[in-house]
Amino acid sequence: MAKADGSPRTNRRPRSAVVPVLLAPLLLTAGCGLGDFEGVHSMPLPGGADVGSDPYTVEARFDDVTDLVPNAGVQVNDVPVGRVSEVDLGDDSWQAEVTMLVHSKVDLPENALARIEQSSLLGEKYVELYPPPETERPTGSLGDGDVIPIERTGRGPEVEEVLGALSLLLNGGAIGKVHNIASELNEALDGREAEVRGLLDNMNQLVGELDANKDEITAALDSVNRLSATLRRQRDNIDTALTDLRPGLEVLNNQREQLVTMLESLDRLSGVATEVVNQTKQDVLHNLRQLQPVLRNLAAAGSDLPKSLEVLLTYPFTDSAVQGVKGDYTNLYIDADLNLSRIAENLGRSRQPLIDLPGESSSSQLPDLPLPLSGGDSAPAPPEEPTEDAPEPEDEPQRKPDSGGDGPLGFLFGGD
Repeated sequence: MAKADGSPRTNRRPRSAVVPVLLAPLLLTAGCGLGDFEGVHSMPLPGGADVGSDPYTVEARFDDVTDLVPNAGVQVNDVPVGRVSEVDLGDDSWQAEVTMLVHSKVDLPENALARIEQSSLLGEKYVELYPPPETERPTGSLGDGDVIPIERTGRGPEVEEVLGALSLLLNGGAIGKVHNIASELNEALDGREAEVRGLLDNMNQLVGELDANKDEITAALDSVNRLSATLRRQRDNIDTALTDLRPGLEVLNNQREQLVTMLESLDRLSGVATEVVNQTKQDVLHNLRQLQPVLRNLAAAGSDLPKSLEVLLTYPFTDSAVQGVKGDYTNLYIDADLNLSRIAENLGRSRQPLIDLPGESSSSQLPDLPLPLSGGDSAPAPPEEPTEDAPEPEDEPQRKPDSGGDGPLGFLFGGD
């Protein structure tokens, strides 16, 4: 239809009738689960990780979760294995508690680590689960309801933190002073290239020597380590020794003047002793040379001298005689022959004169007075006086001292 002015007429529907038509499907869709609706984060997102029909729950505690939100991914070696179901603040602490749903086929050790990472420079946050480090042995298995403590969690650096550190380095750091440093180095090294080159050569040689002796240096450090350990074990004894040393040091301090006087006296004595030794050196050497034959004979005597001393100290009972005594006493029987004739005979056989008069021979010491050796009542006849007609007696041969029946006492008992 056309209007009166000839313009075409347009059919328009009222807008109030279109709005209820558009809102009706949304209300019907949301009305089915309105009682369980907890916001947009509670709605499942397409393309998320498959947690399976029976996932297990793991809780991790962080100091800072930055902008981690529910439904964020959970990965192991960059492979999605679950999702974050809840991010909450702990009741008894100011720590963030992140609850994760992990696929039941994922087997993690009980001492696993959790870290908040970022997929790209401006990408989303996710939780990465790590195995324990090589220095720590994996133990147990992570199961439903287990908690990863805050000591085993962390997060990567944020973009803002990196940019802030870079800005601090470029603006307030030492980048602007590099030119000044280079200029000062050039000025300091100008004209001293030979000395610097020699210094570098010496440093190279020093480093080479240290590298060649690294085993000895290591052994020395190990020895110092053992020494320090020994000193540590003996710390109480060292403390006691130092404590007990204090009274002695006090005594030395009190007697310092006496000690100084003693040292001065020792100095003077050493001077006198040196002078005496220098003056008597030749005499001492002469005495030592005179002692040399005596010492040589003593050395030649060997074991004879100790054995003779053993016999001398045990005379008349030698060691063998003492070993024959079985008890605490012994019987000794002695046959003493006091026959005067045998005594005189034994004395007459002696080569040693009984009486030695100076200046006279053994044959002219005493007059020859013959005495009978056998018994009898008759007295010896007096010697006859020589007459004028009697011939003079011939000279008898002199008796030898070692003949039988003669000797120094032969004049007492006569001879043949």
